[in-house]
Amino acid sequence: MGNLYENATLLYIDGKWVEPTGVDLLDVVNPATEQVVAQIALGGVADVDRAVAAASAAFPAWSTTSREERLAVLQAAADEYERRLPDLAEAVRVEMGAPQTLAIEEQAPSGLAHLRVAVDILRDYEFQGQRGDTVVLREPVGVCALIAPWNWPLNQIMCKIAPALATGNTMVLKPSQVAPLTAVLITEILDAAGVPAGVFNLVHGLGSVVGTALSAHPDVDMVSFTGSTRAGVEVSKVAADTVKRVSLELGGKSANIVLPDANLAQAAEVAVISCFGNSGQSCNAPTRLLVQQDQHDELMELLVKATERLVVGDPRDAETALGPVASQTQYDKIQELIQSGIDEGARVVVGGLGKPDGLDTGFYVRPTVLTGVTPDMRVAREEIFGPVLSVLTYTDEDDAIHIANDSDYGLSGAVQSSDPEHALVVARRMRTGRVVLNGAEQDFAASFGGYKQSGNGREWGEAGFDEFIELKAVLSPRTA
Repeated sequence: MGNLYENATLLYIDGKWVEPTGVDLLDVVNPATEQVVAQIALGGVADVDRAVAAASAAFPAWSTTSREERLAVLQAAADEYERRLPDLAEAVRVEMGAPQTLAIEEQAPSGLAHLRVAVDILRDYEFQGQRGDTVVLREPVGVCALIAPWNWPLNQIMCKIAPALATGNTMVLKPSQVAPLTAVLITEILDAAGVPAGVFNLVHGLGSVVGTALSAHPDVDMVSFTGSTRAGVEVSKVAADTVKRVSLELGGKSANIVLPDANLAQAAEVAVISCFGNSGQSCNAPTRLLVQQDQHDELMELLVKATERLVVGDPRDAETALGPVASQTQYDKIQELIQSGIDEGARVVVGGLGKPDGLDTGFYVRPTVLTGVTPDMRVAREEIFGPVLSVLTYTDEDDAIHIANDSDYGLSGAVQSSDPEHALVVARRMRTGRVVLNGAEQDFAASFGGYKQSGNGREWGEAGFDEFIELKAVLSPRTA
């Protein structure tokens, strides 16, 4: 690794790498080896105050920069990010155990995709419009606290930073302490790209300390939070006293409806890839598979074969499809929920409890398919955040849609059908922020966010810009 993470024990405030006010360090553990690979500085309330003060001081100048000035900074950041892609892929492999192929082809490039989308949108984004005699202005919110999760660290950090920068906001980032090394490299990228001092600041720390201090801070105008629903509720409560804007992207328990006319072999492949990718650690993963009763047995055979083809193992191996989950805590939670499914009457058809054979070291989970699952079981209602697929049966289309919508969550969903128009009809009836038809490819310009307890904000694309904007109406006397 050399000195790739030499700045990890520092914070980035007002354009400089600085020592934290405290002396506490936290180990960063590689989940594939269970070995400490680096340490990060744990910031405190005083560090939050310093960072917010820097962001507040930088806001007047940055908020009044021209479109062209911001485009230049974003393009420079994209160029530097692209140059650092190998380092970013290595960091996400080390801190998350992401398989080499996933890290290189998906995790690392995701942040670059958000930067490029932001550049494209900013070129034409309408900051001033006219409605009759009234001028409508779209202005930056102000100082933004960006609180990011560990599961797709580059994606989730950059889908906040890029639109916040593009719309003229200043910010303080608190990355997850589980996967913080990618944030260190992103900070170096932004510094090299010429982001002015104070516009972007980085404070590592615990959510209960740094996250709470940012959410409560009177000089923070907005909190953009991605994480669990439980933590999102706490952020909202803490932020309420200062009536700041809170944008939440939270958990999910997405349903994948296989309609009777679907190609079952293709549907099985889509189900396995979309549920088990990133070791199941995606908030939008379709972890509930709904199949018509008469097709259950045929689809199960295909699912078992597709799951058994997955290679679980060392992230450095190019053949590995699934690495470990992120931590011992995650591993224990997944095991407990698999056991709950068994206890409630579900049947394990592949995978199950314990680690895969030959993988005693590392937080590895066996890719697991459960059948006989009913909508009231915990495995059908709680976000497992691991490679566990629950299969439920339905009688007819209305029943399928009812089961899909019978959830506290509404982040994403999927429909498999040989009739695209019919699939769209079903998608319209699903109470969820996204629906993926027949395994469609990712669209970084499309909005991302959920209904119900999956959150109240939207990220990605133009919708992500709108989250960081205040609307101002300027009324003029009517003209003759």
